[in-house]
Amino acid sequence: MSKLFFFKGFFPNDFFYKTAEYIASVQDKDGSIPWFEGGYTDPWDHVEAAMGLSICGKNREAVRAFNWLKETQRKDGSWWNAYKDGCVEDKSRIESNFVAYVATGVWHYYLINRDRKFLEGMWSVVEGAIEFVLTLQTEHGEISWAIDPAKGILEDALITGCSSIYKSLECAINIATVLEKKKPHWLTSRNKLGHTLRNHPERFDRTWESKSRYSMDWFYPVLTGVVTGPTARSRLNNKWDTFVVDGLGCRCVSDEPWVTIAESCELTMALIGSGNHKKASQLFNWLHDYREADGSYWTGYVYPKDELWPEEKPTWTAGAILLAADALANATPASYLFTKVNLVDADQPAKSIHYA
Repeated sequence: MSKLFFFKGFFPNDFFYKTAEYIASVQDKDGSIPWFEGGYTDPWDHVEAAMGLSICGKNREAVRAFNWLKETQRKDGSWWNAYKDGCVEDKSRIESNFVAYVATGVWHYYLINRDRKFLEGMWSVVEGAIEFVLTLQTEHGEISWAIDPAKGILEDALITGCSSIYKSLECAINIATVLEKKKPHWLTSRNKLGHTLRNHPERFDRTWESKSRYSMDWFYPVLTGVVTGPTARSRLNNKWDTFVVDGLGCRCVSDEPWVTIAESCELTMALIGSGNHKKASQLFNWLHDYREADGSYWTGYVYPKDELWPEEKPTWTAGAILLAADALANATPASYLFTKVNLVDADQPAKSIHYA
């Protein structure tokens, strides 16, 4: 197809509504949003898809998605790694960033709809999830990536996962502030985590090969507000040629000829956050070659073979497309969520302030 030329202030509703319709068409009756029809649901990607629904006004479906999280949350505040057909699909581990991400989705929904009853109804879910995640924070500040039911805490940390948690803590703190819940230790934990991410790379990838070949380790600290300002711009510029293929998108890993649409969307938002709106628009405009008529997007493209791979059109990729489109167009009140760091002012909870 010919590329969509997308720019600030332009949000083609009919074009993107189809993408939200695609997500809704895959959503199961219980509210869960699997990767694709017949696939499994994991908590992180479920939330990513639910945010896409909210952007296009599919609030009933989004609320059903959050209610599914409420109904399946374990007593300790966590979720298992994956679910399918109303049952747990994968009990091998509980991943910390998967659990924390509910706070990001709940805050995103609130920013768009200002539905305080929804926020109140989800408070216990967010509180339980965040308190669980913080039990995995070490004295050094990083948060262990997972718990194995047999082995216990898996004591190593991921830059991408911890960066995602950093954003989720920002959102959780905002929810607590609006609801006038006192959680000062959440801010302390967030500050410790941010300090470790910025200054102590030795606390990550201690027991496995470095994940630096993954593009997410490159841009996620910018996407989530761990790194801001000139440092963020420099970080993205330094590895641009390593990860970005002109006219195609962002590689998933530096040493494979495979661009992926979700990572390209997240990089789009990181670019906006670093002040490079022009480059963000250019990157996002490349991605619609991977779109189908029903509004869905393929996972990725292997360019030497000129083939789409894998043959999957994930709901979370569709969600990422909608988040990036909103960030570019400022179409909803949540458009800034992944492009700015904002902590709500406790004295004026209806407003937000920049907090670097």
